[in-house]
Amino acid sequence: MAEIKDELDGLILVNKPSGITSHDVVDNVRAKLGIRRVGHAGTLDPLADGLLVVLIGRHTKFFQRFVEFKKEYLGVLKLGEITTTGDSEGKVMKTSSYDNIDEPLIKETFNCFLGEIEQVPPMVSAIRVGGRRLYNLARKGIVVERKPRRVKIYKLDVLNTTIPTVEFYVQCSKGTYIRKLAEDVGEKLGCGAHIVKIRRLAIGPFKLKDAVNLDEICRDGIRKFSSFKI
Repeated sequence: MAEIKDELDGLILVNKPSGITSHDVVDNVRAKLGIRRVGHAGTLDPLADGLLVVLIGRHTKFFQRFVEFKKEYLGVLKLGEITTTGDSEGKVMKTSSYDNIDEPLIKETFNCFLGEIEQVPPMVSAIRVGGRRLYNLARKGIVVERKPRRVKIYKLDVLNTTIPTVEFYVQCSKGTYIRKLAEDVGEKLGCGAHIVKIRRLAIGPFKLKDAVNLDEICRDGIRKFSSFKI
């Protein structure tokens, strides 16, 4: 591990792979660059991949600037199965037929979620209820009441339908849970659904196409917040 120093500040756009946590990425950056003050702007689930903005040094104070940015995601859901976690890593609790589901109905259903909607945060989310993270309670099999939150879906497009899977694009506000959106679409269709893939494409002006892989992280890749058109 490199010697820990704090003389650098800026941000790195990282293409987080699926299967690791956002904190794992932070640890990776800290170890590779020898920088103590490292954080990230917006958690990605272990299942998810894509853009993770890593803040370094004094740039960690810009965290709140990222909260209000619109987020863009590519998602894939699977019809006909409801799981304990709302994604493909959970246990299947219920299966239902999707024989009467076709692409026009799917697109019509997706359109129902455009604009301001209410979402009940999933039990596997990181928000706190009574001072405890929901995902910690979920691991113990505890389910608590969660109040719905208002979020906004700016764009929502069905990209490809190969039933039982549906690929879609979404641009949304802060606080939007893509796995919950998939579950709610499945519920409205009457057959249930869970998320199979989540890829974050953008956070405001910060794009996945400009991100580097974990093995490409280096000091030359550190950029200043002011270098982006905000």
